Amino acid sequence: MNVAFLLQRAAIANQLTSCLTEILFASALDRAAFLDAHLAQTGQTLGPLHGLPISVKDTFDIRGIDSSVGISALAFHSAQDNALVVDTLLAAGAVIHCKTNVPQSMLALDSVNNIFGRVLNPRNRRQWTAGGSSGGEAVLVAMRGSVMGAGTDVGGSIRIPAFVNGIVGIKPGKGRISAKGLITGQLPAAGKVGLEACVGPIARTIDDLGLFMEVIENGRMWEVDPEVKAEEGWWTRSPDPVLPLFTKLQAEKPLRIGILPSDGITTPLPPVTAALHRLTQQLHTHHKPTIKLIPINPTATGFSASQSLANKFFSAEGSAHLLSLISSTSEPLIPWLSPRLRQKPPATLDQFRALLARRDALQTRLLRTIWKDNDIDILI
Repeated sequence: MNVAFLLQRAAIANQLTSCLTEILFASALDRAAFLDAHLAQTGQTLGPLHGLPISVKDTFDIRGIDSSVGISALAFHSAQDNALVVDTLLAAGAVIHCKTNVPQSMLALDSVNNIFGRVLNPRNRRQWTAGGSSGGEAVLVAMRGSVMGAGTDVGGSIRIPAFVNGIVGIKPGKGRISAKGLITGQLPAAGKVGLEACVGPIARTIDDLGLFMEVIENGRMWEVDPEVKAEEGWWTRSPDPVLPLFTKLQAEKPLRIGILPSDGITTPLPPVTAALHRLTQQLHTHHKPTIKLIPINPTATGFSASQSLANKFFSAEGSAHLLSLISSTSEPLIPWLSPRLRQKPPATLDQFRALLARRDALQTRLLRTIWKDNDIDILI
């Protein structure tokens, strides 16, 4: 791949949409030259990502580069080391050419901050959001300024930007990909008290997502980060994008796919409902012998309690450190956060214990009402 050409695309994308934070073009060209020399001398690539320009969300530390995550107080404080995801991508031959824009503190679904400005949706820069908090990453990939990128997701921060920019993304399960070396603007391990972000890829195709996940699995992150589950073979690429992980089930019984049309509170927008309908029709038409679709009633699942409980976890720490950090430079909160982010007394040990008990009870209920009672293999 011509790295210089793709760097030009990234530069144009940034001029049009403000999708970048740290521009690493000089080091990217040096890295590309090193990889070319390695291939010429050895006849072998460094790995499956050899020479591919890949971007990362601003939260990922890169040695010698800022991770400001849209907070002025964190600007001009260079990282001492790489995030484990960055090291894993580099070991596979990637060229890290930039970091991408996020909302202030990454606690918003619209990517705007007082340092780099608002990320604009390239399809309609005046009226459509780019999403958040991985908005810059999704826009850059959508504009082909990066082959693929690494984002993070708690409540939609990969999935929403991917959706509104017409591309694809994955939020893997907790403990699949290391979050070591991520900056959030909060105290270390604060996510373990609240809700932890999951690292995942953003790309233009499902095959590219699979390549990213394969590289991550082969990186054996559990040998460096004890928070990562030590399990080989958990990601398997497949030529069938509809049934990527369950080919073995087809020989044993029909694959049971649960269809959940909403959470029982909010009605999805018409394009979302239409997409779900098209998908179910295609599954029914093209995979009828091997698939059984199971409609699920959202009012019976317990989903209605999920959002309010999640909000309590988000505020369990009280936001004192984050608000102090933001106010230390007298910068204002962005419009999304100003009515939402308030300092509160942190939860007491007993209050937090009660939250954990409610979470465990809800998880058990969802496991039963969605998965066990319906005997499903996949939920859509």
